[in-house]
Amino acid sequence: MLNRYPLWKNLMVVFTLIIGLLYALPNVYGEDPAIQISGARGASADMSTLDTVTEDLKQNQISYKSVAFENGTVLVRFNDTDTQISARDILNEQLGDDYVVALNLAPATPDWLESIGASPMKLGLDLRGGVHFLMEVDMDAAMEKLLGQQEETFRTELREAKIRYRAISKTDEAVQVRLRNADQLDEAKRELQRLHPDMLFTDNSSNFTLTAQFTEARLQEIRNYAVDQNITILRNRVNELGVAEPLVQRQGANRIVVELPGVQDTARAKEILGATATLEFREVDSTADLAAAASGRVPPGSELKMTRDGRPAVLKKRVILGGSHITDASSSADEYGRPQVNISLDSEGGSKMTAFSRNNVGKLMATLFTEYKDSGERDENGKVILEKHEEVINQATIQTALGRNFRITGIDSQSEAHNLALLLRAGALIAPISIVEERTIGPSMGQQNIDMGIQAMIWGMVAVMLFTLVYYRRFGLFANMALLMNLVMIIGVMSMIPGATMTLPGIAGIVLTVGMAVDANVLIFERIREELREGRSPQHAIQQGYANAFSTIADANITTLITAIILFAVGTGAIKGFAVTLSIGILTSMFTAIVGTRALVNLVYGGKRVDKLSI
Repeated sequence: MLNRYPLWKNLMVVFTLIIGLLYALPNVYGEDPAIQISGARGASADMSTLDTVTEDLKQNQISYKSVAFENGTVLVRFNDTDTQISARDILNEQLGDDYVVALNLAPATPDWLESIGASPMKLGLDLRGGVHFLMEVDMDAAMEKLLGQQEETFRTELREAKIRYRAISKTDEAVQVRLRNADQLDEAKRELQRLHPDMLFTDNSSNFTLTAQFTEARLQEIRNYAVDQNITILRNRVNELGVAEPLVQRQGANRIVVELPGVQDTARAKEILGATATLEFREVDSTADLAAAASGRVPPGSELKMTRDGRPAVLKKRVILGGSHITDASSSADEYGRPQVNISLDSEGGSKMTAFSRNNVGKLMATLFTEYKDSGERDENGKVILEKHEEVINQATIQTALGRNFRITGIDSQSEAHNLALLLRAGALIAPISIVEERTIGPSMGQQNIDMGIQAMIWGMVAVMLFTLVYYRRFGLFANMALLMNLVMIIGVMSMIPGATMTLPGIAGIVLTVGMAVDANVLIFERIREELREGRSPQHAIQQGYANAFSTIADANITTLITAIILFAVGTGAIKGFAVTLSIGILTSMFTAIVGTRALVNLVYGGKRVDKLSI
């Protein structure tokens, strides 16, 4: 019969609407200000932690909504953000460094909705508030560090192969080896080519120099590795900061975006994220003349460094152990109450330290602290210029063979020891990074953005719905019902997709989708009017109107969907948020405008004798 949907199609429309409504419903209940307490550095939260937290809150007369132990963490809910922040400060002091106390927003979703996996949408930084950093990886420093390591590797390999050389030095892009004669040049080239197939070797027979450079493929691999490793380490540092639902992702060739929802202490975040602190353990060159070294006469294979109190120290260039082998670090006080950092190494680092210390009992070993800081200046390309700061923290005599666990002293304060332990625990950055952009959004501004976005959406929908109701009468009512259905489905789908985040541009995407959904209905309804003007019956006009308008609607929406996909592929941050909601809105609007309104029209007019349409 004309304009009648089969039962399965009506059930599909109803089922789709119910699913969208169920998964959109958690957004109505909102979120509670909460604190999430989890273990740090191998510690774990358990029921005893819950008891401790409850007791501390009661003693300090902090009221809370509920406290529960969920998925290895203690979650405390509060009635307002002021109480939440006060409780965070108290618990941070009481629990100490063994626990991470993170500000959070816990969904107030009922248990029956959580049982089906329904949860509210994640809000972006512009709606929730927090800190946004755009960081740039210093590739030049990464290459300098890598070439320095390669220089030491060449020394070791040529020494083991018993090939004598005059000198080994590095330039901006290569490592140069000066040999004594042509035979040694050929021998060194064969040996190093065999050991390093990813490098290009060129020789100069006139001065017996061998130059080694990385291939372009290897250089690209190094750049990608530097960015990827820095992302991993920044994620570890963010975890140490105790931030709920952070975002750390790559942008372009050498930039990283870090977004920390709920964080307002930008100084602390910059100090931890931007710091490039690492340690190197080196042997002290005890035979060197400090006065001569200070005047520029440093023995070969050694270099001059300064201690914290400005005294010179001559260290061997060979690094015994780097920060990459540190698996754990914690701050404490020694037997005299002075701050210290306890170091734990991985198996490879432990083996290296044991081998070196066993063979060098009675000698001095220095701990070299290296950090890159923003100089406040930029080069001709607008790139931040970083200054390298190095200082010898301590020089200790090796009393006995060291293993995988030892300690370093000579640190000025307990606070500095705590920060150094945090950075070493989270990992040393592979290459220095600089903050090229910083934005802070307060929670009140985030709420204001939400209110303004919702108002824009409501007024936009009211204006569109009034127009369609007046202009298309009963068919306008069908279109308005489809619009509401479309809004519910967009929110439901956004809530279902893992990782999807609603941003202020995302709200703009929803508002735009409302207009596009009405546009589809306008095409259908105008086509029905044309069919009626040509003298066709109401039932035939409805059928032809939907059938003939479909191709035009599909063409318009597919081209917009392609644009949205491109925006998502090349855009970042808020642009991606706009592209996501626009893409979802296009798909849901096609369903509601074509299938949804057709189901309503069929329900009212289908299979009946109709003399006139209210359109």
